[in-house]
Amino acid sequence: MQSDDDAKRYTNSSKKHDVRKYVAGAVAAVLIFVLGLNMGNGTIHISSKIETANKGLPANLNYSDVDRVYDLLKANYDGKLDITKLQDGLKSGLAKATGDPYTQYFSKDEAKTFDEQLSGSFTGIGAELGQNDAGNLIIVTPISGFPADKAGLRAQDVIVSIDGKSTADMSIDEAVTHIRGPKDSKVTLRILRNKSEDLTLTITRDDIKIPSVKWEMDGTVGVITVSQFSEDTTDLMNRAASELKGKGAKSVLLDLRGNPGGLLTAAVDMSSLWLERGKTVLQEKRSGVTTGTYTSQASADGPVFKGMPTAVLIDAGSASAAEIVAGALHDNQVATLYGVKSFGKGSVQEIHKLPNGTEIKITVARWYRPNGQNIDKKGITPDHEVKMSEDDYKQNKDPQKDAALGFLRK
Repeated sequence: MQSDDDAKRYTNSSKKHDVRKYVAGAVAAVLIFVLGLNMGNGTIHISSKIETANKGLPANLNYSDVDRVYDLLKANYDGKLDITKLQDGLKSGLAKATGDPYTQYFSKDEAKTFDEQLSGSFTGIGAELGQNDAGNLIIVTPISGFPADKAGLRAQDVIVSIDGKSTADMSIDEAVTHIRGPKDSKVTLRILRNKSEDLTLTITRDDIKIPSVKWEMDGTVGVITVSQFSEDTTDLMNRAASELKGKGAKSVLLDLRGNPGGLLTAAVDMSSLWLERGKTVLQEKRSGVTTGTYTSQASADGPVFKGMPTAVLIDAGSASAAEIVAGALHDNQVATLYGVKSFGKGSVQEIHKLPNGTEIKITVARWYRPNGQNIDKKGITPDHEVKMSEDDYKQNKDPQKDAALGFLRK
């Protein structure tokens, strides 16, 4: 994973904070999506002149009632209070009061868990979590080859309970905290599938180390599978492009299924392997005002995959950065999309480090495809819809990939 230190620094009210932006889709096992490239050079600033709906709020909250509640608890509660947990509860409540599932406060332990995800190495079951439109906790995607996948979890499975604890009103990050644990320990998930199938799965946790890019030749087609957009993605994609072209690839199949998102720099770099320099990858808007346009950074010699027929695979687990790449290649008419509609994550989050190792993640903007569309809660519809049946899953068939390969071999 490449370093984006410059893109992670942001000045706010004359104080410097470690602020990171990402659009890693609707997941708790999220990867930072750094909004870089101020028209190509590495930083972006949100204009302080842009007014939001919150301009009429008071400068400070009235904490007299909060202090009254604290005094009553301290004087009357039959049990031992933990001041750290009380303060974390206050801050968590403020974030939850926005009603936005992506605006969240992380306690010290939650922040540690969150940051561990960014390295691509952690202990858990290997599944990306999110929420559906009804607010239910769901599996966005089980990561291939890891415990969740081996246990039979699928994208869009609703998690009803974790070790017997109901997930009703449980945040994504709270769920991750309950699901993660020491290697070789077990976690039991009650799952509702397709609104009818009630399943209970006990999964053994393991070390999760995920290389973000894999590639191989299939005849004359270079097949690239990207599991996430992380710090190693750009280097691995460049290696993949060089090796596949060296082996005589005539076309490219880019598999973004089950990809929850990640670094914007990696998404822009990936798009730049197909798009001429200066072509639009995405725009960011805040309160309806465009705050940044992100363009291809292909070399002066042109993109590596210039003119090569390309198919991109997407599904319900393809989110945020994966949707950005799929949209950018499609809208710039260099790729054809196969599969089923993507997840639909069109908002941008910014994460601020707070004292004592805590953090807060805040939705700050929306991103838009080159064609001007925001895909939040809508997703991207492929050019050719190809569904996976129950029989396909059971027999390990892949009609989506087969259809895309058939297209590329014509």
